[in-house]
Amino acid sequence: MKMIGVDVGGTFTDLVYSDTESGAIAIHKVSTTPTDPSQGVMRGIVELCERNDIGLDLIDYVFHGTTTATNAVLEGRGAVCGMITNDGFRDILHIGRHQRPAHYSIRQDIPWQARPLILRRHRKTVPGRLVPPSGAELVPLDEDAVRRAARELRAEGVEAVAICFLFSFINPDHENRARDIVLEEMPGAFVTTSSFVSPQFREFERFTTAALACFIGPKVDGYIARLDRALNELGMSAELRVMASNGGVATPKMVVEQPALTLQSGLAAGVLGGAWIGEQDGRNRLITFDIGGTSADIGIVIDGNVSETDARSTSIAGFPLLMPMLDIHTIGAGGGSIAWQDRGGAFRVGPHSAGAEPGPAAYGRGGTEPTVTDANVVLGRLAAQDFLGGEMELDVEASRRVIADLATRLGLSAEEAAEGVLTILNANMANAIRSRTVQKGIDPRGFALVAMGGAGPLHGAEVARMLSIPEVLVPPHPGITSAMGLLTTDLKYDLRRTQFQVSGAIDLDRMNSDLGEMMRQLTDQFARDNVGPDQIIYARTADLRYQGQGYELGIALPEGIVTDDAIQSVWQAFHSAHKAEYGHDFQSSPIEVVNLRCTASAKLPKLEAMKAPQGGTIEAALVRTVDVVFRVGGILASHQTSVYRRAHLPVDQVVPGPAIVTQKDSTTIVPPDATFRVLPSGSLLITMGEPA
Repeated sequence: MKMIGVDVGGTFTDLVYSDTESGAIAIHKVSTTPTDPSQGVMRGIVELCERNDIGLDLIDYVFHGTTTATNAVLEGRGAVCGMITNDGFRDILHIGRHQRPAHYSIRQDIPWQARPLILRRHRKTVPGRLVPPSGAELVPLDEDAVRRAARELRAEGVEAVAICFLFSFINPDHENRARDIVLEEMPGAFVTTSSFVSPQFREFERFTTAALACFIGPKVDGYIARLDRALNELGMSAELRVMASNGGVATPKMVVEQPALTLQSGLAAGVLGGAWIGEQDGRNRLITFDIGGTSADIGIVIDGNVSETDARSTSIAGFPLLMPMLDIHTIGAGGGSIAWQDRGGAFRVGPHSAGAEPGPAAYGRGGTEPTVTDANVVLGRLAAQDFLGGEMELDVEASRRVIADLATRLGLSAEEAAEGVLTILNANMANAIRSRTVQKGIDPRGFALVAMGGAGPLHGAEVARMLSIPEVLVPPHPGITSAMGLLTTDLKYDLRRTQFQVSGAIDLDRMNSDLGEMMRQLTDQFARDNVGPDQIIYARTADLRYQGQGYELGIALPEGIVTDDAIQSVWQAFHSAHKAEYGHDFQSSPIEVVNLRCTASAKLPKLEAMKAPQGGTIEAALVRTVDVVFRVGGILASHQTSVYRRAHLPVDQVVPGPAIVTQKDSTTIVPPDATFRVLPSGSLLITMGEPA
């Protein structure tokens, strides 16, 4: 099976080719084309195949991680959206909930008020009302009012419409009928319903999720269509699969119907790639640390399992999102992050980035702002002739010029300013990792840090030092680990259904009926993807909480029919999980079943374990010795540093730092107080010594 994984980042588009029969692997990087990422994707695929003499018509699968949806939300560049909802509930999207994003700040940034996905003038209301607990009709849907609302939205230039009614998660009839009417009046528009996107309670979150789907829907649809068409024009018969936020991949049709599936597409692939690397090296407690040109993405892997977010803490750009997602924390910290002074004179780095165009000054494309990449160049950690394996020469003088300008403003030397840029960036990233570990009761000292992305290995060791993490894993191809992660996953879909049942009065017949119905729906979905029922693996969970709580924990349900004995074991599992998460439990309190979730996956071809490196000798790997600036024992000074070609390093030989290890897709920095060696898997293991 021949596969290509393509991950589009803010600066570079990364590609990996894998032949599962021969074990052959090839990698490639091209610059991202921000105006139309599909152009960079296709150029990368063509160049990768041409350079490795691979016939385009021989590729079986193209797996793709896309940032199209994420960037549309982050940049506020989505479709002109409209909404149709119940009379009296026009402003749910504006009001939100009683919680403020930052409880004690007097300068609140409330995204759904400051940057609304759907402007108030495009939110229409119509008579019609369903009521709990059965979803019975209290007020019939006024179909004429829906038709008038649709005509008004069409006249206002609306491109996408979200149909959002109260209690549609119990009974979707009103939403479905309204959708049909809108499609009659607005043919060609993107129309979705909240019950289709996320059939769960919590109307603000459900409505916002539907609004997000509309906001990105036309853009995702257009992008996938262009990509699919371009693949066909190249004569490729490969099946396209798109990475979803839940850690699986979906078909293009599924992505077009539910574009919100891709809101963390590329980020999910990175965490999966890091988990796969750890598995190859016998490590199952990992912090994945993926730094690209614009952002740093952090994921946690415990016992080989990637953490997922809970329903109340899932968001994108501050907007709540009621969809299954891997727990990935992203901050604006990358190679292109700009160093600047705020109005109070404080020295800051990021979150603004120079991006792919013009990029850092070092890229020679007209960049005039000092960036992290420029700081690394000035400190000697990036050399002009080593970048991208020598395919792209850095403009060292331009980096020195912009860092010197920054140093003058700060009253520092160029080296002090450059080292300050890296220290601030590393501290920001270390704090982000603490928020996902220490603040949740997880000790990072028992983990390995997987440093990946184009810039991860440049910073991994110093960030690990700040967190007392003892070792850093650098994958064989760190810059394309996200693309590799695309080749390690399966076709995967989720369904959720709200329950609201309480222990002591549990209706197991209803629970089993709902679980069975969800499994049947998923089986039908896979049938449309030409996947038979014998190929599907099901996993079922329940979102549980103590009665009266406002947050839930996901607890696995046993296979088959849920019996009285089985449900008792589920209650005990919840008590244990609650104590582990919050430090206490309430054994005598009733437990509420809030949602049921059914996940179905089907195996896809996988990236095989990479061939063990042949290895070489230190003498063959050594390129030169250069002066590199490090801070050791509080003293900033230049240190003689060996530069090695990674491909020529011997296996399992411990090499002392300081060192720079170069390869096409990344550069690894080993500080003076650390050692490193190449593992039999091909990964680089940096072992941190005691700080000087």
